[in-house]
Amino acid sequence: MYKTVKDFFLNRKHPVLVLYLLAATIATLQAYYGGEKKFDNTSLLYTHYNNFLIFKQSFFHLKGGIDLYKAYPAEYYDLYKYSPTCAFLFGFFTFIPDGLGLLIWNVLNALAVLLGVRALSLSLKQKNTILLFVLVELLTSLQNAQSNGLIAGLIIGAFALTENKKYVWSCLCIALTAYIKLFGFFAFALGMLYPQRWKMAVFSVGILFVLGLLPLLVTTPSLLTEHYQSWWLALQSDYVPNPLSLVGGLKAWLGITVSKNAILFSGLMCFAIPFMRTKLFSSFRYRLMTLSSILVWMIVFNHKAESPTFIIAMAGIALWVVSSALTTANKMMLAVAALTFTSLSTTDLFPNFIQDYFDTFSVKALAPVLIYGVMLYEFIFVPERISAPMPTQQ
Repeated sequence: MYKTVKDFFLNRKHPVLVLYLLAATIATLQAYYGGEKKFDNTSLLYTHYNNFLIFKQSFFHLKGGIDLYKAYPAEYYDLYKYSPTCAFLFGFFTFIPDGLGLLIWNVLNALAVLLGVRALSLSLKQKNTILLFVLVELLTSLQNAQSNGLIAGLIIGAFALTENKKYVWSCLCIALTAYIKLFGFFAFALGMLYPQRWKMAVFSVGILFVLGLLPLLVTTPSLLTEHYQSWWLALQSDYVPNPLSLVGGLKAWLGITVSKNAILFSGLMCFAIPFMRTKLFSSFRYRLMTLSSILVWMIVFNHKAESPTFIIAMAGIALWVVSSALTTANKMMLAVAALTFTSLSTTDLFPNFIQDYFDTFSVKALAPVLIYGVMLYEFIFVPERISAPMPTQQ
C-alpha cells in the first residue's frame, strides 16, 4: 500500500498538480468566505483576504496620484510596502471581482512554485519530493494571500532559465521579485555562477530600469519620483524585528539582543561564502546548493520574517535535501525537524498551548537556522563533496 501511494505521488506529474490547485482553491474559499476579523490594536473589521486588498487597492492609489505608503484603514489593515511597479502590475486584479481575483492570485503563487521546480534538471521523483515537502508551508502563505510563493517560484525558475541559457527571462524573473520584496535583489547573485555574468548584469540593469518606469503608464514622472521616495522612507523606518527573524530568535533562545549592524554584517559574510569557490561553479550540484542557500538565507537574515514567508526557506531546504552530500539519515533527520517544527507547528496538529510555547520561543525559525548552518559547513569544509555529480540528475 505504501509503495503504491509513494509511486502515485512521486513518479507521476498530475497528482501533485492537482494537490497544488486544490491548495490554492481551499485557501481562497477559506479567506473569501471566512467572514471578518479584527487585527491587533484596531476595532475595525477586515476580511480574511486583507493582504489581497492591500495589493489591489495600491493600483487605485497609484493611478489616483495619492501616497502608496500611507495608512488607509477604511480600505484595509496595515501598510502597502511593495514598489510602485508592483502596484501597477496589480492593476490586472482591479478588473475582476474579489473572489475570482483572489483565486487567480493564489493559483498564480502555487503554480509559480510548481513550474519553477518542474523546470529544474532533476528527476521527476526529486521534483515531486521538493513539491510535496513545501506544500504545507505553501498553503500557509496562500491562506494569507501572500506573494511569497510567487517569489520562491520566480527565483527557482530564474535559476532553471539560466541553466538553459535563457538569460533575459531569468533576469526578468529576479527583477520581478526585487520589485515585490526588496530582498529579491540578492537573487541576482546567482548570475555570478555563470561565465555570462557580465551579460546578465547588463540585462538586469536594463530590465530593472524598464520595470521601474512602468507606472508612468498611469502616473506622472513627478508623482512616480515621490512614490519611490516614500517607498525608500517606508523601508528605512520599518526596522522592528519580528519574533521569527534571527534577531527575534536569538532573543527568544539565548536572551540576547543583537544589533542591526551586527546581523547585517554577519549575514553578508555568510551570503558570500558559496561564491568563494569559483573553480566549483561548473558543477550543477554546487550551483543548486548555492540556490538553496540563498533561499534559506533570505528568511534567516530577514528581520521582517513572518510565518507566511517561510515557504521561501522551506523551498531552499527542499532543494538542499536533494543536493546535499550528507548521509541520507542525517538529511532525513533535519528534513523531518523542518517539516515538524517549521511547517506543521502552526497547524491544528498541535494544540493551542503547544503553539503558544512555539510562538514564545520562535520554534518555527529554529530548523532553518540550523540547516543553514549545516549548509555553511558543507560549503566551507567539504566543498568537493557538493561539487560531485548528482546520481539522479537528468
